[in-house]
Amino acid sequence: MKTIFDDVSYSCSKIVTSSYSTSFSLATKMLAPSIRLDIYNIYGFVRFADEIVDTFHDYNKRKLFDAFEKDMEQAIEDRISLNPILNSFQHTYHKYDIPHHLVESFMKSMRMDLTKKRYETFDEYRDYIYGSADVVGLMCLCVFVKGNKEKYEELKESAMALGSAFQKVNFLRDLKADYEDLNRTYFPNT
Repeated sequence: MKTIFDDVSYSCSKIVTSSYSTSFSLATKMLAPSIRLDIYNIYGFVRFADEIVDTFHDYNKRKLFDAFEKDMEQAIEDRISLNPILNSFQHTYHKYDIPHHLVESFMKSMRMDLTKKRYETFDEYRDYIYGSADVVGLMCLCVFVKGNKEKYEELKESAMALGSAFQKVNFLRDLKADYEDLNRTYFPNT
């Protein structure tokens, strides 16, 4: 019966993707059907972590983030979670042997959003982008190359550059909202 639960979990990740990002959702529809669900699964995971730190202002964000991170680690260890987004993510994580350091780096950058408001140096800015975007591109790359380590290494730098570019576009798009609503600026010396 876990098949039904897994299908519901995958559907939840797809709904999260289509609800939160029409552009990413449309782009994902252009991918091969065999990998679409896995990309939805990654997006659902990263979107929920980002939602905690960016939008749940009336709640204890640190407490929510800590619980989400703990649940994510438990999902990876147990290969199941009652949280459908984490259940679908752990499936993709194991299916493609996504390196754990990528997940850790992503969570580190999301955690920075809980307290850090200014990125004063290029190194701080670059570290944040690596964890918030480059590693998401690398997780997706694991899916695109279907576990082929040689192909992964060949395309790694390009995937990171694309992740960085998307993140910088997002920074520019959200510049006013980040500053006015979150009192946050990512660009050094701004």
